[in-house]
Amino acid sequence: MSARNGTWFPASEDRFSLLVRVASMYYEDGLTQREISTRLGYSRSAISRLLTEAHNAGIVEIRVHHPLRRDNELEKALRERFDLRECRVLVSTTIPYAKMLRRIGEQAARLVEQSIGPDSVLGVSWGTSVYEVAHALRPPYYPGVQVVQLIGALGTPDPQIDGPELARWFAQLYGARYQTLPAPLIVDSPAVRDALMMDRHVKEVLQNASRVDVAVVGIGTIDPSMSSLLRAGYLTPKELKDLAESGVVGDVCALMFDIEGNLLDVPLARRVVGVQADMLRQIPLVLGVACGAVKAAAIHGALRARLINALVTDGEAARRVLELSDELCD
Repeated sequence: MSARNGTWFPASEDRFSLLVRVASMYYEDGLTQREISTRLGYSRSAISRLLTEAHNAGIVEIRVHHPLRRDNELEKALRERFDLRECRVLVSTTIPYAKMLRRIGEQAARLVEQSIGPDSVLGVSWGTSVYEVAHALRPPYYPGVQVVQLIGALGTPDPQIDGPELARWFAQLYGARYQTLPAPLIVDSPAVRDALMMDRHVKEVLQNASRVDVAVVGIGTIDPSMSSLLRAGYLTPKELKDLAESGVVGDVCALMFDIEGNLLDVPLARRVVGVQADMLRQIPLVLGVACGAVKAAAIHGALRARLINALVTDGEAARRVLELSDELCD
């Protein structure tokens, strides 16, 4: 016998194999910890530690599947009002925003799974909503899929929500290839941006972006409490306020628009490295993922701008989007 990290196990048995063995006996065979300890000759406390280690190592994944109840009437209203290819609206609940976004991500993941084929090209942007889609995705093994990063990297303190890491993660889930965009999302000047857009490597990635079949994008807002660009450090509170005063309500892939869906040529827009609006509009399925009333104005603008043609959201946001649409038509 030998001991590693305080747990005793046979020296001849690989630690990973032991973790798999104990986890399988407990979770798949339904044996109690006492029964496993008797069969393997370990103490019950050692079995408990091994099960905890198996969970921490990712060998065991515990997921609680909530019933994702959908609001069919709101889906129909949004689909007809904005000529959407796909629409999923989850029934609003009193759960916190982060939990609702997780459930929105689960619903979006199911839509991605049914939309991606063995040789599809998948485009991804960045942000917490896209992260939640990747976290919930359980796709088949499709090595012929290609994943393309649609916008430059933000270099955020949380790299797992940034474009390069998300592109890698989606590709890993499919067993596929991926391409990252070798540039920052926002650069110092329009001249730097124009030079980067002419770079051979950047041009190659964006050319592949024109072949995207399905894109998964977040919908940004300029509300200070929820602005991803503010949290990422790309915008100061004053710059965010200036955007609001210019009429900006949100962005998709850092393409700025107003409540009526007009793209706005604000100074920031001239410094963005990434997919352009015309290219985004040519993608067969662009899935916007966002929830909460705080995102309603941005969702409405994105829909009117035709930067997305599919939406996964919650009832609270959906109702407010329809109200905004009615108000603008009056």
